[in-house]
Amino acid sequence: MARFKVWLEYQGTKYRGWQIQQNARTVQGELRQALATVFPDTEFEFQGAGRTDAGVHALLQVAHLDVKTSLSCESVRRRLNDALPADVNILKITPASPRFHARHHAQARSYLYQISRRRTALGKNFVWWVREELDVGAMRQAAALFLGMKDFRSFTDDEPDAKSTRALIENVEIVEEGDLILVRVRGSHFLWKMVRRIIGVLVEVGKGKLTEDDVRSFLKAPSARPAELTAPASGLFLEAVVYEGDQDERLLESVIKVSRPG
Repeated sequence: MARFKVWLEYQGTKYRGWQIQQNARTVQGELRQALATVFPDTEFEFQGAGRTDAGVHALLQVAHLDVKTSLSCESVRRRLNDALPADVNILKITPASPRFHARHHAQARSYLYQISRRRTALGKNFVWWVREELDVGAMRQAAALFLGMKDFRSFTDDEPDAKSTRALIENVEIVEEGDLILVRVRGSHFLWKMVRRIIGVLVEVGKGKLTEDDVRSFLKAPSARPAELTAPASGLFLEAVVYEGDQDERLLESVIKVSRPG
């Protein structure tokens, strides 16, 4: 049995997240069905670099595939794409070391969130439309408070007794593009709903309804407030999974364009 590294993208709108669940359509479930079609009566193992929540998209998810096959990587990619729905797409497949593990060997993950300042008919599945005016400068100042190794207990539904709620955030970048505000969050790993709650808190800061002291308090002690502010899944994209030797130089730019005419 050989191991392969798989790069893929997907639109998460119609899925209950990445991980297989009973009585729910998931991205991993669609991939396993496609693999069973391409490799009937053949054992295989398929694991992603991490889970994404219901409705969350991926510009670049990474997985590893174990399967015994004489097919070329390109043939496997094409056959899988033929068996997959249009909103899941295999970008690339290469041979991998038997020791390579998509999740354990990932050194960093990057997420992109798109906030729209206006209503958009074409982009509604890929943005969060915030009607109120946002102070982007205040959001940038508050974003700096998340940098470093912090306890994100207030920003997740994960049980702190079951797993650590500490995570290392390397960078939070905010730029404006047309009528979009783009937020990139890069870190070692992310907890369940963590990025969406960071975004929700930053938006409240942008509205003037939370202060930097409020953000500090959420990081110092457990609070239910970030959960109340969880941003919609529609605007969130897993942007990249970074491994040793990768050149992670992706520009911070939107997936769609949202700008006013004229």
